[in-house]
Amino acid sequence: MKYNRWLLAGWVCAGSLFSPCAVQGVALSAWRASAVTNAVAVTRADWLDAKRDRTVPVKIYAPQSGGGPFPLVLFSHGLGGTREGYEYLGQSWAAHGYVVVHLQHPGSDESVWKDVSLGQRMKAMQRAAAQPRHALDRMQDVTLAIDELTRLNATNSPWRGRLDLKRIGLAGHSFGAHTTLATAGAVYSGFGGASRGDPRVRALIPMSSPVPGQQAQLDAIYGRVKLPCLHMTGTADSSPIGDTKAADRRLPFDHCGNSDQFLITFTGGDHAVFGGRERRRGGAKDATFQALIVQSSIAFWDAYLRDAAPAKAWLTTEFQTVLGKEGVFEVKLQK
Repeated sequence: MKYNRWLLAGWVCAGSLFSPCAVQGVALSAWRASAVTNAVAVTRADWLDAKRDRTVPVKIYAPQSGGGPFPLVLFSHGLGGTREGYEYLGQSWAAHGYVVVHLQHPGSDESVWKDVSLGQRMKAMQRAAAQPRHALDRMQDVTLAIDELTRLNATNSPWRGRLDLKRIGLAGHSFGAHTTLATAGAVYSGFGGASRGDPRVRALIPMSSPVPGQQAQLDAIYGRVKLPCLHMTGTADSSPIGDTKAADRRLPFDHCGNSDQFLITFTGGDHAVFGGRERRRGGAKDATFQALIVQSSIAFWDAYLRDAAPAKAWLTTEFQTVLGKEGVFEVKLQK
């Protein structure tokens, strides 16, 4: 296994997510900056899993131009979120030729806190996070989504023939990162000792992954993850409701093997920056971080869902310079 660690300095990106950037006078462009489609179509649906008597809301971002078939990316929100969040990711990925499906997970979505008094919301979130049922439901929601997309791609629907079902990525933030890794085979307590993942997924982007307390067992927990991963976190990315400290967010990267692994640690990045929040006091670098998230993630999807060797080369050799002083980039490549 080849392992590199880079601490990078010297560049700050500002403005558009797709703006060319400069490092010490050398022009650098965002990966595939010129490949943006003209427009992104957004649709919403509610998909029923009759076996579980469970309805899963989804929000779908898709490129309006181009005939496809397009690779798929599914996105799993954090605890208390909805399908409406993380819009900058759905828009950006779809603009670069992916059909992106944002899932909403009933039971661990906004229903956890929406009708709870302000003083009780933290406890309500903690109770929801501690219930293994929600983690299992989320994994089954991913499988439901792939099944439904498979059906739509094969039937007389607007999606017929537009989806490349052999090229499916899965991303998620916080609890959604837990869902992402579990779907790829990570075995957590409460899963009955067996992985219930979906083998149709072939690449992962876990952001702000929560880490289980049994750290002596991390090799066993993450050892079954054999898919390429682009992990993301920040030096201020401590859990707002759990026990995961910012320094521990790297542990899935450290313990995942048998596949290419990447880790971006944004300097000063906190837990909320990945959600696409707008700038606020103390978050002046949010736009910078989100631009870097978009650039690196598009290159990663292109490398591992489109098998684009230039994308992998850009990610492993050029992104270190583009990231600059905004963070640390680490790579583990399989020989």
